[in-house]
Amino acid sequence: MTVYVPEEFTSDEEDVLRRYFTNLDGPVFALVNLPEVVKGALFARYSRSAKSLRRLFLDEFVNDLDIEGDESIDATMGLERAEELYERVFLEYGDDSVAQLGGVHLACEQASNILTKILEWGRLMSYLEQSTRYISYDARLGGRYRFYRDPDVLASQLGTRYVGDMDRMFDAYSSAVNTVTNHVRDTIPRDPDDSEFIYRQATRAKALDATRGMLPAASLSNLGMYGTGQAYEALLLRMRAHPLPEAQQYSSLMLHELRKVIPSFLRRVDLPDRGGRWIDYLATTRADTTELVDQLFGGAPVEPAPEVALVDFDPDAEDKLLAAICYSRSNLPESTLIERVRQLGVDERVALIRAYVGERGNRRHRPGRAFERVDYRFDILSDYGAFRDLQRHRMLTIEWQSLTPNHGYHRPELVEGSGAGGMFDESMDRSARLFDALRERFPEQASYAVAMAYRLRYVMQFNAREAMHMLELRSAPQGHPSYRRVALEMHRLIGERAGHHAIAGAMSHMTTQAPELERLASERQAEARRGG
Repeated sequence: MTVYVPEEFTSDEEDVLRRYFTNLDGPVFALVNLPEVVKGALFARYSRSAKSLRRLFLDEFVNDLDIEGDESIDATMGLERAEELYERVFLEYGDDSVAQLGGVHLACEQASNILTKILEWGRLMSYLEQSTRYISYDARLGGRYRFYRDPDVLASQLGTRYVGDMDRMFDAYSSAVNTVTNHVRDTIPRDPDDSEFIYRQATRAKALDATRGMLPAASLSNLGMYGTGQAYEALLLRMRAHPLPEAQQYSSLMLHELRKVIPSFLRRVDLPDRGGRWIDYLATTRADTTELVDQLFGGAPVEPAPEVALVDFDPDAEDKLLAAICYSRSNLPESTLIERVRQLGVDERVALIRAYVGERGNRRHRPGRAFERVDYRFDILSDYGAFRDLQRHRMLTIEWQSLTPNHGYHRPELVEGSGAGGMFDESMDRSARLFDALRERFPEQASYAVAMAYRLRYVMQFNAREAMHMLELRSAPQGHPSYRRVALEMHRLIGERAGHHAIAGAMSHMTTQAPELERLASERQAEARRGG
């Protein structure tokens, strides 16, 4: 059984595609010879479509492009002569900054929801991942459900059980989506001013939100990435050092395609004395640390914990913020400014923050870098679905533990209200039992079995400026209830637990209440843009 399902195109379609994509049948490919705005638009549409990127390009984009002058181009041939341009500077002199000057749009398809988190680790890259909110994941790919089939697991005695249990989990998800959708439409009437299309889209999105926790982490996703040569080099080295076999195998597919576009920037990846040593270093430190931590703390009981805990903050943060606000407008050293602001009265302190924050017309109007003087660290225990959305924020530090069923799961009230609660619980039990069967022989692959409703523990550390961006965005009414709950609790803890009332108050675009149909306003706006 093949790991990846190849796409099929007509000969005419292949003639068009080979001008713009570095291969026509693999899950990883680069986009070339297209305007940057077209690449960006493709990725934006990609995140909300069940189609592959190449099929999406053929169906929705190619007819709007002038491709008459591109007939002789064949992007699948790769580059023969580009190596010489930067080789002397990059290899002989080791100037890493050269590799920051060339970038690639790369499509990564049929990746598990474990692998996507590895792909999205780097801060200096951009990502658009296929949404679970607009696409029903019960659509089959090549006649089979969309979950990752690890070759080693399939070749083992557990292979048949793995496929069978995954199929049953997807069957349950498909049935629950329909049950919850019908329940939502039975209990939330359509506004007479809304079209049937808007109503059906919004109600379907609500059902998909409620049931996505039934999907296993093995579920396949499509991901669009953009990064520089230097960022890709770091990513490939991390993937080759990672213990998950899928990550190691996928890195080879990525390297093959990237070398067709930016070969010189990636020469060091598989050189034994360069990338090889780096990979060994990453793998060795990871393994040694894991072993020692297990010796020191393995088997320790895990106490119950809240969903969100503020574990570290600076009691003097607002004094430091005020000094940072003044710093670039003053000629005084920071130590003097901190002493001076401590002597200010309440009215003066409030006036400084108000002047710096200003009138924020919308959440994109954010104050400057003085807010980066203040840091918060949160320990979070949320369902995996919420984690996969929050993890994509890059201006922060995030570390997560292994995905297991050991912390229990979150079942949305809507699922229970629809009558699908028993089906949900049965699927969670199947997920946990499959994990237990896999974990001894396949400790890395066992997480594929874990449903996204199960909780994962992770830590997030970020400054107040990033908090303003992330918490206001993730508390928006159209957001998923799981991460909205996390964002609102973080904001509350900043104000009440840390006592940073002025900082919490500056986040004036937090949304505490959400409508019954979270996506309704967005669907109305989308229809208005389409011209009704």
